[in-house]
Amino acid sequence: MFKQIREDIASVFHRDPAARNTFEVLTTYPGLHAIWFHRLANAFWRRNFKWLARTLSNLARWFTGIEIHPGATIGRRFFIDHGMGVVIGETAEIGDDVTLYHGVTLGGTTWNKGKRHPTLGDNVVCGAGAKVLGPITIGAGARVGSNAVVTRDVPEEATVVGIPGRIIKRQPEEVTPEEQKRREMADKVGFDAYAVTREVSDPVAHAIRCLLDHIQAMDHKVETMGKVLCELKPNYCDEQLPELKSSDFEAAVDDAGSVLSGDAAVEEVAASSGAAKDRGNESVK
Repeated sequence: MFKQIREDIASVFHRDPAARNTFEVLTTYPGLHAIWFHRLANAFWRRNFKWLARTLSNLARWFTGIEIHPGATIGRRFFIDHGMGVVIGETAEIGDDVTLYHGVTLGGTTWNKGKRHPTLGDNVVCGAGAKVLGPITIGAGARVGSNAVVTRDVPEEATVVGIPGRIIKRQPEEVTPEEQKRREMADKVGFDAYAVTREVSDPVAHAIRCLLDHIQAMDHKVETMGKVLCELKPNYCDEQLPELKSSDFEAAVDDAGSVLSGDAAVEEVAASSGAAKDRGNESVK
């Protein structure tokens, strides 16, 4: 028991830079108090003292603002930061080294008995206000963004954001040839490459990536058709495409040089895609 308490205190120092000393952690961290209340309540629950367990859980909620059902299964080094408004349902299962911030709900989506709350793997982090609902599994090392509403399984090491939750893939460690082509196309049409890569946890950025891939393919196709036409009509090569000027894209870029609006970026890239199609049609004609 004392080993677990020492682990709990150490996890606070590891994950909260505001923690200054052990006495402060023991006396002023409601997340820690809620966990200790839960362990006692869970012990009563497993021994079939249901009413006593629920009463103790309710008392803990009154003191800490954190509601943990005594039937929930919680692993080691569990940390609730701030804690107010956290709700953990009866059949929820939480692995080791999990972190929850205030306002997180691990809730159910049905009134039927049985497994109806989520399972969180080891090292999962749920941001403030996140709602993880239903008998789903959040893989080890996954991240749930603040205020996200998650109702489907999340794979390991993934990040999920938005309403409903959308899985964001992470930036690859090495730059693939496809990624390099995408960055070159982003530079060509006037976008900062950092705003259209996986470093940005934004579904709009993924859409822009797909559009850039499409533009790159169309650009290559138009170039190939141009070479064929030059062979058929040599003076065709004298015709020049209009130059892309950075001033044409200033409306889509803020003062810091980053993309101002995902919607504006998508529209701008779509316009470039349409222009490329027109050039292709003119070349065919």
